Amino acid sequence: MPRNSTAQATAPGPPDAARCRLVTAQPTEHVALTLLGSFRLQIGQMEVCLPVSAQRLMVILALRGRQSRSRVAGTLWPESPESKALGNLRTGIWRVNQTAPGMVTGISGAIDLAAHVTVDVRVLVEQTKALLREAPPGASAVPEAVGDGGELLPDWDDEWLAHERERLRQLHLHLQETFAEQLAEQGKFGLALDVALGALRLDNLRESAHRSVIRIHLQEGNLSEARRAYATCRQVLEQELGVSPAPETTRILDRTDDHFEPTRIRRKVVQR
Repeated sequence: MPRNSTAQATAPGPPDAARCRLVTAQPTEHVALTLLGSFRLQIGQMEVCLPVSAQRLMVILALRGRQSRSRVAGTLWPESPESKALGNLRTGIWRVNQTAPGMVTGISGAIDLAAHVTVDVRVLVEQTKALLREAPPGASAVPEAVGDGGELLPDWDDEWLAHERERLRQLHLHLQETFAEQLAEQGKFGLALDVALGALRLDNLRESAHRSVIRIHLQEGNLSEARRAYATCRQVLEQELGVSPAPETTRILDRTDDHFEPTRIRRKVVQR
């Protein structure tokens, strides 16, 4: 659950008090929920405070969508008896809807966030999937989704968030690799390398990201840089995982330089 939960569940003190109020929203006001970096609920122009239990309810619905009451209650209060967990859920729904009427809706035993609630994670996922599907060749700038954007609720330690964090991380990595190679095809090698190396900063054991870096160097005509990038890849994999690069990785350089064999020094035989 969120750290410093006691402080978050009560009225905040300065300086947060200047920007965060306990208010009741009108049904027509725009509601924006931010989960990247930290939890923020904005209704109209005002940032709103919620008790921690209500925050957790909004987060699970924002990330997983419509679910049964029993499933939500069991996820949020796994150590409580079902009756107690469902009671906690009813209280959470009441608190959220007191702040913003109709924000949590119920249909046939299931609950969900109202359709008018904008969630930054949902927007990011939709944009990332669209970019991966469409892969626009004319893109001239790094999409916002490629940026760091903040981790998903880094101060929360709820176990059920681990899957959601990994999902975002994988989407982020795939988008970086895809966009890096698109930029290289357009001849924008400096920007392509920056994006590809960003993927390696997130996960230096990711061999597909190493391959992106190697290919970009080769496309730019820098064989020595490509060799150095391959050597780095091999060193990292052998030291951290005890494995050699996959054949798909070694073939990149084999196809480019007949005199370079990544796994060993190739000796030339001179016939006399």
